[in-house]
Amino acid sequence: MKNIIFIIGIFSLLFFSRCNFRPDFVQDLPSGVHKVKLKEFLQTNNYTYLLVSENGKEQWLAVPLMEAKVGETYYYKGGMEMNNFISKELDREFESVMFLGKVSRSPVHEETENMLTASHSASMKKDAKMKLNIDQPEGVLTIAELFANKEKYEGKTIKVKGQVTKFNAQIMDKNWIHIQDGTEYDGLFDLTVTSTANAKVGDIINLKGKIVLNKDFGYGYKYDIIMEEAVLSK
Repeated sequence: MKNIIFIIGIFSLLFFSRCNFRPDFVQDLPSGVHKVKLKEFLQTNNYTYLLVSENGKEQWLAVPLMEAKVGETYYYKGGMEMNNFISKELDREFESVMFLGKVSRSPVHEETENMLTASHSASMKKDAKMKLNIDQPEGVLTIAELFANKEKYEGKTIKVKGQVTKFNAQIMDKNWIHIQDGTEYDGLFDLTVTSTANAKVGDIINLKGKIVLNKDFGYGYKYDIIMEEAVLSK
């Protein structure tokens, strides 16, 4: 009996060893990680759109501009889905696009930070405050003044001046600009602006736009205060 048990044990060990080391053996992916295969891709100035397949289901992904190759395998986790998304650059409407900070060519073992959520967080207290001393011309509001009296300026067109801390192009047909001017009110110091104007991080710019309170764009884009339809001004 002992010999039989010993032989069964040896065969079991050999069987599981072969399973673990055979070429087609696939380990379980980390929780929430998707493994997809690229079928098609489209390039724009800022984004790469990837048509991928996962278990027979197709999905469009959008990531910051990257090199891609049809047939490659990618991994991703998280993301923010936008339905009926229209890309002006491609002149195309997508039934569904999953926006991601990146995709990886190897399994993702840690939480992938979503670029859009990080870039457009409505909680401005989480942003790092920069040490700035920007001269404000007459007729230009400081960010502290705006936040302290936001109800007073609701619906009005005002001017602000600040340094660009973040810039993301063509999200929901808008460019998203974050500016700071070194002033602060109640822990708030970063103003989100939507515009068709272009800017680079580090630029000091003058903007003129309409102040809107409690704005909800959907997809998790909620702002207590935001400047919309802003244009560059002198």
